[in-house]
Amino acid sequence: MANRNFRGADFFQRASIGQEVAIATIVVATRHFVLHHPLEIRMSQSFRSVALIACLGAAFTAGIAAAQTPSMSPAASVNPLIGSDNGGNTFPGAVLPFGMLQWSPENTRGKHDRTASPSGYRYSAPRIRGFSLTHLSGAGCAGASGDVPFMPVTQAIDRSPSLDTDDSHYASDFAHADEHAEAGHYQVKLANGTDVQLSAALRSGVASFAFPPGKPANLLIRVSDSEVGSTDASVHVDRASRSVTGEVTAGNFCGYLAKDGQRSYYTMYFVAEFDQPFADTGSWDDQGLHPGRDAARGGTGFTDKGFPINGKGAGAWVSFSDGSTVQARVGISYVSLANARVNLASEIPRGTTLTQVRQRAQDAWNAVLGGIAIDGGSADQRSMFYTALYHVMLHPNIYSDTNGEYRGFDQKIHRVSGTQKVQYANFSGWDVYRSHLQLLTWLQPKVGSDIAQSLYLQAQQNHGEWDRWTHNSGGTHVMSGDPAVPALADIDAFGGHDFDLRGAYASLVTAATVPTANDLSDAGCNVKCPGQRPSLDQWLSLHYIASQSNAWGGAGETLEDVSADFALSELAGRVGDKDGQKKFLTRAGYWRNLFNPHATPEGGYIQNRNADGSWPAFTPDTDDGFVEASAAVYLWMVPFDVRGLFDTLGGRDKATARLDAFFHDKDGHWALTKAGPLHAELDNEPSVATPWLYDFAGQPWKTQEAVRIVVDTIWKNAPDGIPGNDDLGEMSSWYVWAALGMYPEIPGRAELLLGSPLFPHALVHGSGGDVIVDAPGASSTMPYVHALRVDGKAHEQPWLAPGFVEHGGKLDFTLAAHADTHWGNAVKNAPPSFAPPAVTTPRN
Repeated sequence: MANRNFRGADFFQRASIGQEVAIATIVVATRHFVLHHPLEIRMSQSFRSVALIACLGAAFTAGIAAAQTPSMSPAASVNPLIGSDNGGNTFPGAVLPFGMLQWSPENTRGKHDRTASPSGYRYSAPRIRGFSLTHLSGAGCAGASGDVPFMPVTQAIDRSPSLDTDDSHYASDFAHADEHAEAGHYQVKLANGTDVQLSAALRSGVASFAFPPGKPANLLIRVSDSEVGSTDASVHVDRASRSVTGEVTAGNFCGYLAKDGQRSYYTMYFVAEFDQPFADTGSWDDQGLHPGRDAARGGTGFTDKGFPINGKGAGAWVSFSDGSTVQARVGISYVSLANARVNLASEIPRGTTLTQVRQRAQDAWNAVLGGIAIDGGSADQRSMFYTALYHVMLHPNIYSDTNGEYRGFDQKIHRVSGTQKVQYANFSGWDVYRSHLQLLTWLQPKVGSDIAQSLYLQAQQNHGEWDRWTHNSGGTHVMSGDPAVPALADIDAFGGHDFDLRGAYASLVTAATVPTANDLSDAGCNVKCPGQRPSLDQWLSLHYIASQSNAWGGAGETLEDVSADFALSELAGRVGDKDGQKKFLTRAGYWRNLFNPHATPEGGYIQNRNADGSWPAFTPDTDDGFVEASAAVYLWMVPFDVRGLFDTLGGRDKATARLDAFFHDKDGHWALTKAGPLHAELDNEPSVATPWLYDFAGQPWKTQEAVRIVVDTIWKNAPDGIPGNDDLGEMSSWYVWAALGMYPEIPGRAELLLGSPLFPHALVHGSGGDVIVDAPGASSTMPYVHALRVDGKAHEQPWLAPGFVEHGGKLDFTLAAHADTHWGNAVKNAPPSFAPPAVTTPRN
């Protein structure tokens, strides 16, 4: 039953999503029954068919009951407000898995040229200024997308909204007691009296605005007011058809960090159709207010610092009868207005109610979240788990229209072809190559495959350059390294094989061996260095990135590049390029060229190195040469050759002692985040893989303990429940893996390092076969593994071979409240390391 036909892109093309959910739930219930009724499975052959019929019958009944009981569904456990405060930067609005449209509130702290959060929404911000059609979840820059906010206003439109620079005039207070968020639906009662409900399809959405009686019923459509501004926008009101159409040209992601980034690279088109006639209309441009007009044009532009210019912009408003409840259906497209109309008509045809769209959205989320079924745990733990999985499935986003058209990086119109079903956008490569794409692809292999093909096509349209952080139809160059390489290798390793691997490999090889003008440019550095391989010339000549370079940091860039080259060697092996496999594996060993054994009296570190081979002044707490972390954090970032790293540090015992110091303060307390630059920062990507290193050190019980403490203390079922930016689902993917008791440590490969399961039972519908995790008694107080059986056989290794991902299997854990220091401690049981051949050492 592993080859299910309701997964991936096929799911998105089906008309009856509810039927998919019922089938998925029945399959889950069937396997659940088999898992908990082993006696029936062990019956003699003559009775086995009868037992199977009984199992299926019970499963069918249980499955239908589950499908009909929303409180039992995975979607009902999702709390979209988790991570919406204190830096998680998630949004609570209505969206489908990987949906193009994300209809969510924009709130404000009194500065219209600054969004309250990069997602548009911050739980602690007291006012809402609109409900925008597009958002990114968990990004760290000042904002992105937030296109075309709609705002119900219960007062006269008496001044240009572009003059409301402190959001005091048209924004509205709200209370969280009047707010409800669930998977695929959002509702809030504003202080101005309007009750707003939002639900979504893939490329379209529906809203209800219930205006209070006795007050004006106006709806502002602020076409120019994307979160970080726009360079052009237009709107047109058609009274006869009760519709509003328009477009906005924007981009500017992280543009405030570099002048080169202050540019637009996409245009979004929209059509909004209303079920009530317009009582009046008007428009504005900049400071001018024009009652009765039906059109306007003008973007906000950008200040010298890269933010929207106050007092600039355009939009329109429509008015309705006093006390009206108005339903708006909205379709969007990044290709054309005509395509936006087709997307809307295809997904939410006239006559469709908000209730119907809401139910379809919940069905869609149940189908996708049902890829992992869990039993046991507290209500909070279930909510945190399924919300984390929900955040994993928000991005990347569908970018092609229902007819297959999309706008490429060359700004030309393309159409998906061959086996590719969907073109995807919004790729935060530096983040998601670590564990997000592995989980997504394992559960949705066709989606993973199409993401890989999308990245390859973006590169082809971008003069062969794979940008590390893409937003809609533009590259933003944000962060460091060459994450596209491990991203593609991850996807392929976890079952996403339906893309042009050979073509993508050839393109990546060229990018890794032939320096471009962008590789040699420092425009936009540090955060937005333009090259795919910044300072590739140094990599090819020095075999490291020096302290003075065209990269964010020399040492950090070197460590990112060795992971990329290791992943490229893996891809070479998969396409049969033996010479390339050896070449890039050798290059993966270049990290040793930045290891200074005399960096401190306490021991060596990976650190910045000058181009002449000399070592600059150094302390382990420095962030000079590193990205968003210190040298103490980056010391551990050689995930494919941990044994080599440990040997370089003086052996397993010395490496373990340094790990202990990394994870504990001077008093012996756990120091897992915000304990200073010498300790772990498990709220950001450079640290997230480090707790699993104890598996290599022969002390897996410390991995089990550390991971569980992180899960139980810095993750919460609360608005501040995600530690740090969620980064388009990367941090949430870590939580899902940790709760399952496993982690994909090695970039581009499918070995899984083991911790311990949080839930007594889990069923993962993997790309190659189902995985059953059985851990009776699992809980926050039972984190330690005392025994493990894999497919019925005793297993002493704290890791699983790639075949487990490729074919599935069953894990039976024996857990306890105290550590077992013997299980998994033998040197021979350590996870594999991939030592490159000897590498040349630069001159001293």
